[in-house]
Amino acid sequence: MEAMKQTAYDKRFDALYRYDGGDLGCLCGPGRTVFKLWSPEAQRVELSLYRDDVSGAYEVLPLSRGDRGVWQAAVEENLHGTYYDYAVWTNGVCRSTADPYATACGRNGARSMAVDLSRTDPEGWDRDRPPAAQPEQIIYELHVKDFSFDPDSGVPARYRGKFKAFSWRDESGRLPVCMEHLAGLGVTHVQLLPMFDFGSVDEGGSEEQFNWGYDPVNFNVPEGSYATDPSDGAARVRECKEMIQALHQNGLRVVMDVVYNHTYRADSWLERSAPGYYYRRNEDGSLSDGSACGNDIAAGRAMADNYIVHSVLYWAMEYHIDGFRFDLMGLLTVELMNRIRAELDAAFGPGEKLMYGEPWRAQESPMEPGSRPALKNALALLHPDVGVFCDLTRDAIKGDAFLERAPGFVNGGEGLEQDILRAVTGWREGWGDYTPRSCSQILNYVSAHDNFTLWDKLVMCLDVNGDGAGAADLDGLWADVLAQNKLAAFICFTCQGRLFFQAGEEFGRTKLGEGNSFRSPPRLNMLSWERARRFAGLTDYYRQLIRLRKSLPGLWDKSPAAAERITARTIHRSKVVSFQVEGGGPLGERLLVVYNASDQPFSLPLPPGRWTIRADGQNADQRRRVEQKDAAVPPCSGALLLREGD
Repeated sequence: MEAMKQTAYDKRFDALYRYDGGDLGCLCGPGRTVFKLWSPEAQRVELSLYRDDVSGAYEVLPLSRGDRGVWQAAVEENLHGTYYDYAVWTNGVCRSTADPYATACGRNGARSMAVDLSRTDPEGWDRDRPPAAQPEQIIYELHVKDFSFDPDSGVPARYRGKFKAFSWRDESGRLPVCMEHLAGLGVTHVQLLPMFDFGSVDEGGSEEQFNWGYDPVNFNVPEGSYATDPSDGAARVRECKEMIQALHQNGLRVVMDVVYNHTYRADSWLERSAPGYYYRRNEDGSLSDGSACGNDIAAGRAMADNYIVHSVLYWAMEYHIDGFRFDLMGLLTVELMNRIRAELDAAFGPGEKLMYGEPWRAQESPMEPGSRPALKNALALLHPDVGVFCDLTRDAIKGDAFLERAPGFVNGGEGLEQDILRAVTGWREGWGDYTPRSCSQILNYVSAHDNFTLWDKLVMCLDVNGDGAGAADLDGLWADVLAQNKLAAFICFTCQGRLFFQAGEEFGRTKLGEGNSFRSPPRLNMLSWERARRFAGLTDYYRQLIRLRKSLPGLWDKSPAAAERITARTIHRSKVVSFQVEGGGPLGERLLVVYNASDQPFSLPLPPGRWTIRADGQNADQRRRVEQKDAAVPPCSGALLLREGD
């Protein structure tokens, strides 16, 4: 990939060529189609039009150069369904490129498609609204293909692994097994792993292909392998909208996992249209690789930031997306994240759209002068409604995510009591690199698509023979693993902050010990709906925890002062801690929470008052009066009690 002259990187270049118009790309409407491309150093640009995504061009048109490096062509016709690409001459070299601002494309994204977006709206789209906002947000991470690939999902074969699986109903109007499960779980948000057009799967290839999708090609187009016809640019748009509409109708808001830190290949549409501008480089001219994916988008440059901001707003407006999860947010900047927060708030209302991300990067990356990376140590600089995943909570509860047999608090780890009590307040006091302004910035979780599933991690720590067999369903380990799984969930759901968990965690999802399944076969990655039936008791426990959590304002309080509710944090002995929550109940009652990760029962003398057990290691939605003066907590379990009459 050729580099531009060094002068192209400085602020003078941005001052000359920054374009703030929101009309780059192809605007297709009644009687007219306008094409605009930002290519500031081009000497010539041509537009080729095609009838489909494989045949030759039927017309080639020149674009005229306008202000600030924007090239334009207009056709006095609605070209909906017409495919196109550009030829860009820069420094004597001609490069063919699709449109980096395209909103539709053909198979594998090589040709863009002009699309009249109003023609892609499903019936009732103009009335589509997300369910009413709840005071608590509980996020469920889900992969489109994982969700319905299993034949036991209840989805017809032609729609398994597709957007359509979410909107399909049988002749009687009944939901398939997978959607019935999701709609009845009680979560408020579904976070979908990358669903924009990515390059690691051949959209015309076998359904046995699989990838998580962190390989962006067309940032503003839905992924074609999830559509029924990847060659029809409108189909993927319509079916993606139908999925979001169906999730909204079933009481779920939708969060989009977005990857603005790198592209699938450095020779991308961005690079071909503006060579050298969109990527960071090291001092020796080589591409920086803070993403460990071969390149880093140059967040901090005016048009790179504009591209990302406009893309986020496009998905929020056109697709009714309710939130955004930013991959490797540490490669983006504090200034960019705060700008996105401000723009979403201005367009939709303060806090209406969720925003959170990974506060880390794979490696160092050269930042633009004056910009600051959005790492975990920058929480004090970020807007309080920009959240981050908290690996401290994750590792304290279940053990180091990268060391398969390193245990955490629930599965044999030593000396973690203080960390667990810090996690209770969303690390509000600060620890390590985390210095949150409020627990609203902390996402508590114990498993995500990365690393081992919770079930597999727990089994590996019990796998005394070290042969890896623990990731399978070994009857002799079930009782211990189930107890640890429940306690891990109980702790996570009783910490202040936001809540997140991986799809299938609620029924002991296993990937048979595979810790990096990003391109493993779909049958390893898919949600097993037969397993969901077998582990219905564990799912019920999660469902109860969700219901309980929503009823306890002392836990879902996201204000900067929320941590002040937490009192009497006590380490009683190894692997046993407790704390109280002032005004934590639905009517302002005091709560008492105990975690007993030891292998011995624990009895805690109760403070004066009438106490009711609301949750224990078996039932997280109960009202059982405590008649004695002590609260008995069995081994490897928790308890949440409420003092009546407060």
